[in-house]
Amino acid sequence: MLSLPQFGGSGAPSMPPEWLLKGFSGIGEGASVPALGPFRTRRDRKKLRIANFVGLSGPSGIWGPASINSTLLGVSEINRRGGILGREIEVAFHDTGGDINDVTQTASDIVASEDADLVMGSHISAVRVALRKVVAGHIPYLYTPVYEGGERTPGVMAIGETPGAQWRPSIEWLANTRQASNFYLIGSDYVWPWLSHRAIKKYIADAGGRVVGEEFVPIGEHDHSRQIERIRAARPDVVLITLIGADSVVFNRAFAERGLGSRMLRLAGAMDETVLLGIGADNTENLFCASGYFIDMASRDNDAFRSQYEASFGRHAPPLGSIAQSNYEGLRFLETVAARAGSLARKPLLSAAANVDYQGARGTIGIRRGSARMPIYLAAANGLDFRLIKQF
Repeated sequence: MLSLPQFGGSGAPSMPPEWLLKGFSGIGEGASVPALGPFRTRRDRKKLRIANFVGLSGPSGIWGPASINSTLLGVSEINRRGGILGREIEVAFHDTGGDINDVTQTASDIVASEDADLVMGSHISAVRVALRKVVAGHIPYLYTPVYEGGERTPGVMAIGETPGAQWRPSIEWLANTRQASNFYLIGSDYVWPWLSHRAIKKYIADAGGRVVGEEFVPIGEHDHSRQIERIRAARPDVVLITLIGADSVVFNRAFAERGLGSRMLRLAGAMDETVLLGIGADNTENLFCASGYFIDMASRDNDAFRSQYEASFGRHAPPLGSIAQSNYEGLRFLETVAARAGSLARKPLLSAAANVDYQGARGTIGIRRGSARMPIYLAAANGLDFRLIKQF
């Protein structure tokens, strides 16, 4: 059994420990050796090499440990089945929490050296926008987490939730069942919140509501006192949150500590059980989240996924959540698409990926014209867990 501990503390992991930098023998029979950074050996054309770009530092680093675990679990399962088209998967991890130009340069070096067959990522959309410029025209690029939608760059495959499915029904539910009409939007200052808010404003108007304020906060901001005072003055029924990772933790703690948790509803995206754990049980009153995945989803597929995760990494492993498990989903998607295409070459793989059904922890997910279709769940925070209250 492999246990991958949290890297550092306070919800923003430092670099992984030395044993991970050196790689290890995997999680049971059939696993490959992952590395952080470039592959250490001369390229073996019989292996399928995947460069996985994940946040291991900065605000998105809160998802890093579980994202690595979920990736390794998917790799191990697929390799035990014989790999993808007979090629065993090897994976290297690259941190996206630093300077975006450094991340882009790493991707450029990978493409130039032919050091990977495919790039995968569960990072923020700002990184995706940068990476697709240097990756998409050369090797396939699989983007797995929730995002703003509309990704049509040739060479990019996106499988995450998008605003129309995630936000619209949740806003309508709050308007109809909680009589919510005034909304205050606060998000991190990058592309996912920007474009999501554009769509969200329309959904609010369609539900008969109005936006009484909007904020975009620099990534990494630790003092939300001015934003919270403006929210207090605006007196919204709902604060809609598109802050990322550890930034969401800091904001929601401050929001509750200033006594607003009992006075206003909160609706969040890109929030999962990992973020909820950071916020703390005392700070989650009236907090809702809309997502395509929660740990406690009752289904045969999710039960099997959780069981394998615990068996591989232990009961005290970093908690699963939507961002982390999207790495596992990405590999399951890739396995299905490659089998359908009969090839891992870029053009046939991308053609097969445009319209396909695959099976993952979320059940059966359909990709139609490059966009994912899946059930969306609205959940209410209940201490350190989410209680599912509605499926859309």
